[in-house]
Amino acid sequence: MVFAATLSTIDELGYARATVDRIAAAAGVAKTTIYRRWPSKGELIVDCLLDAFGPIPLEGAGRAELMSSAVHWIAAKIGEPGVGDAFAGVFSDAVSDPALRVVLSTRLQDRYRLALQDALGEPEHRVLFFIDVVVGTLLHRMGMTGEPMVDADVAALVEMVLPYFADGADPT
Repeated sequence: MVFAATLSTIDELGYARATVDRIAAAAGVAKTTIYRRWPSKGELIVDCLLDAFGPIPLEGAGRAELMSSAVHWIAAKIGEPGVGDAFAGVFSDAVSDPALRVVLSTRLQDRYRLALQDALGEPEHRVLFFIDVVVGTLLHRMGMTGEPMVDADVAALVEMVLPYFADGADPT
């Protein structure tokens, strides 16, 4: 109920105007109820994103298929109402909030990094770079246009990253 209200409020008002007060009102709970569970808006958003994203569906027999499914999955998730705005907003807040950066890294990014490392057999630095390139591109597009990346551009992004990552070679 709180997560749905969070995304709905962000979708309606934007990340900056979606205060904990407004989220609590939309969820029909007291602000103190939210703060008992989440000490900050940023931590609420991270858990909300974890709920919205769910597990990464790594589908496909080969590396290229696994990586393609991961890119299409995160692009679709970022395109859901409120999700991209929430992700971009908490990401932006984390730039100047070291504690939120730790939460974002350990609770959100690590879950997907570890799944990708396991599925691809890649070292941490390569998977982190893959995440940086893909998520950074998707959030940049949303920030520049206010819209998620269209399917044709997601397919082009996949074609762009596959030559570097799909063969498993570590150029470093």
